Amino acid sequence: MSRKGPFSIRNAAADTFAMVIFCFITGMFIEILVSGMTFEQSLASRTLSIPVNIAIAWPYGIFRDFMLRQGSRLSSASFMKNIADLTAYVLFQSPVYAAILFAVGASTEQIITAVSSNAAVSCVMGIFYGYFLDACRKAFKVPGYSRRAH
Repeated sequence: MSRKGPFSIRNAAADTFAMVIFCFITGMFIEILVSGMTFEQSLASRTLSIPVNIAIAWPYGIFRDFMLRQGSRLSSASFMKNIADLTAYVLFQSPVYAAILFAVGASTEQIITAVSSNAAVSCVMGIFYGYFLDACRKAFKVPGYSRRAH
């Protein structure tokens, strides 16, 4: 990821849009269908997650780009990008997700189930999020962005 200076408005906007949309949809799916949370609990969690996701989206994008660079040092194969994406997603998102669930009153068992399920599903979700984030960055015309530039 090539950035002009330490801050890019387009980059921050693309990263924020991608995280808010992706996490709202996937989080609600996991919370209701896997963790057994009620619709109301999940809606409260997803609503609380919006400002949190806005706050962490750009730092996550920077962290992800760092992980992609580290992965590319090990191998230039496309599977390494997928491994870097899922690793970045699990390492960054799991503690944030647990804190959100705690804040909305999910039980310890629900939090453990949701975060564990999310970590397991992240083996796929992190990869899909990487592709979704790439598509958002392209749609927002992030300067210098290229999927292969990592």
